[in-house]
Amino acid sequence: MSWIEKYGKLLADYSLYLKPGELVYVRSNTLAEPLIKAFYKEAVSRGAHVEVELGFEGQEELLLQYGQEEQLKRINQNSIELIKNCNAYLLIRAPYIPMNMPEPDAEKVKLRTKAQAEFSEIYFKRLGDGSLKRSLCQYPTEFGAKQAEMTLEEYTQFILKACFLDRELPAEHWKTLSNIQQKYVDVLNSCDHMSYEHRNWKINFRVAGRTWINSDGKSNMPSGEVFTSPHEDSVSGEIFFDYPSFMMGKDVKGVKLHVSDGVISEWSAEQGQDILDKVFAIEGARKFGEVAIGTNTNISRATRNILFDEKIGGTVHMAVGQSYYQCGGKNQSAIHWDLITDMRDGGKIFADGKMIYENGRFLI
Repeated sequence: MSWIEKYGKLLADYSLYLKPGELVYVRSNTLAEPLIKAFYKEAVSRGAHVEVELGFEGQEELLLQYGQEEQLKRINQNSIELIKNCNAYLLIRAPYIPMNMPEPDAEKVKLRTKAQAEFSEIYFKRLGDGSLKRSLCQYPTEFGAKQAEMTLEEYTQFILKACFLDRELPAEHWKTLSNIQQKYVDVLNSCDHMSYEHRNWKINFRVAGRTWINSDGKSNMPSGEVFTSPHEDSVSGEIFFDYPSFMMGKDVKGVKLHVSDGVISEWSAEQGQDILDKVFAIEGARKFGEVAIGTNTNISRATRNILFDEKIGGTVHMAVGQSYYQCGGKNQSAIHWDLITDMRDGGKIFADGKMIYENGRFLI
């Protein structure tokens, strides 16, 4: 069985655990066609119905460059109906090399972001009430490899290792990780006051009554994290995110945030200050929607791709913007941006005054 066939089987069998009669909504673009075909075969073989929505190179860039207000405000109604009614949703990321076009007008970007908010709202609410199964995954492309500073072959092997697709029975390895993470989640779900700490920063938050999620490959592929949404007004202190990020088509590095009563009051970046300014102008973006701890030791380096980087074993991340309703979070925003920092050299996590994590490893 080729790695693509194995990938399609893992997504259909383990990540989405498809059943006869279920409706699956697949979104991707033309570069991911081999994986779409492999997944389609597995899904149909299990009796599922599959609807595929494909984008093409430069589609959103062209719309932002040449679209008028009415076009920018329009959202595909078929997409809305599908996200409302499907049983399972699969998003396969397969990025093209961006077109060499002028930076889009900020007002156009705002219009487009607002138009896409309806889809995001439905999506997050359905995740929150448990009515939607979803998986987000990555197909290796030249641009993804370039971002990660790898050759395409190196990047492909990186993805296979991150997803356990280099093993004979990848699903069995995900089940093992799931059991390990469940022990962490059981402890965290009994805690209230928490803090992430390093030598030069400390940030506090409360999680009582919020639900920690065992992310074990059924929502993202790859996965390997435990996460929740903090009490929105409880976050205070400061934090430095040392891992690079990629937002709005640009690199952002060295982000430092000051937080008081849940609101980000000051922000700075060693690179990408203009991106921070744009993000924090978005409604709801100055509050935190997620706190999380990465556990996937098969991912050991940053790739400028949040799907992988937030799972790096020995890191923590916090997301500004949209909360996860399934965790009990209440913050709403058109953005959910994960920012990551390394804890393997002096990082600590305290829960109700007890140290439960040190130097990138749980102590529980």
